[in-house]
Amino acid sequence: MKFTTHLYETFLLALPMIIARAGLLVMVAIDTAMVGHYGTEPLANYAASNALQIVIVLIGVGLAQGTVIMVSQARGAGNNIACGQIWRVGLVQGVFFGILMGLICLAGEPLLLLFGQTQAVAIGGSEVLRWISWGFPAFMIWATTGFFLEGLGKPLPAMISMIGAVALNALLNWIFIFGEMGAPEMGAQGAAITTSIVRWLMMAALVIYVLVTLRDKGLGISEPIKGFFELAQKYRKIGFPLGLTRGLEAASFSALTMFAGWISTISLAGYQIAFNLIALGFMCAIGIAGASTVRIGNAVGRNNMLDQKRAGLASVVLVISLMSCFMGVYLGLSDQLGKIYTSDNMVSGVAATLIGLAGIVLVFDGIQAVLMGCLRGSSDVWIPSILQLIAWWGLTVPIGWILAFHANLEAKGLMWAFLIGAIAASVMLGIRFIAITRRPGQMV
Repeated sequence: MKFTTHLYETFLLALPMIIARAGLLVMVAIDTAMVGHYGTEPLANYAASNALQIVIVLIGVGLAQGTVIMVSQARGAGNNIACGQIWRVGLVQGVFFGILMGLICLAGEPLLLLFGQTQAVAIGGSEVLRWISWGFPAFMIWATTGFFLEGLGKPLPAMISMIGAVALNALLNWIFIFGEMGAPEMGAQGAAITTSIVRWLMMAALVIYVLVTLRDKGLGISEPIKGFFELAQKYRKIGFPLGLTRGLEAASFSALTMFAGWISTISLAGYQIAFNLIALGFMCAIGIAGASTVRIGNAVGRNNMLDQKRAGLASVVLVISLMSCFMGVYLGLSDQLGKIYTSDNMVSGVAATLIGLAGIVLVFDGIQAVLMGCLRGSSDVWIPSILQLIAWWGLTVPIGWILAFHANLEAKGLMWAFLIGAIAASVMLGIRFIAITRRPGQMV
């Protein structure tokens, strides 16, 4: 294909993925804003719980991404029967990990204390995590099913389910956070209850869609699974390093959030607002990264090296264009964006000093995310994981500590460290992708 064709095809595939990914963070943004207007202390509790939860969520997403890689490569190679079998193997493992992730959330208080939060924040955050925990199995089933559909080139159902989920999330938040329509007034815990309810409904909608519309399409959805344990081993082979990478990346960001909590409750709440805006834009980059994984996975299945290179370049051009738009908005409207999340002038003031810098972070964070997606589609997972480990834990976390507490830059130092790590990851992963595209891609 010509480069312009790749650009167009990647955009068409990425758009519903962007909406679906962004929807996850729109829900978090709505939770953050509504809890923030409920009170500063509940927002700090929510921020602390979210710092732990986001690590668990992204590990789960990484584990489930084995589905999209394996399905896209099987689809590109013309092995349609394997696609549904891969999905069902992913479901089994998704349920297991979802239960495990929920159990980890039940240990929220000692974990938050271990990470240096105050007793009050640890108790409040653990109550939020307790309500979050029972929605994790549903989240893993939804993620696995969504990746299955994306691997088939059908991202619209996940997007539609997400749009409905965002609207329902806002309504249920209003009911449970503020105690409307006869419900108890639960603050941050109300947002957590809403999250779990919505996750189960999203899961049900997507699984029903697959069973009703794709069962008889020759995709191996109802046929016996041949070589279950072999497929499961391949799934884990590619899912574990991706889950590890996601977890380590998210843990480094959570470490910065914990550092903000050590500075003050105001700094924690303000940093959470800026980080939430980064995460919102980053989900759009993740949508493009998902499209790049599918497009490059298809090219690998066809053993077409030129398409592999052009699909990767198209994805990088798209993400730079989109993230630059976010950067312009964040730089120009930092004060106004901070006040959307909270009526506390001190918190919005801290947030405003960080939001413009967060826009610059987004450009490089988006580039490294898309390059990681390109490498995933090429079945290259371990070396990129090591490179990200170097960027986030070798640079971002220690530099954040130094700038925040020794250079006295406080929360702003944490955001500068984030930028340094994102630039380093972009450069290293870019070099790796150039090297990978000089040799034929390997299927899982």
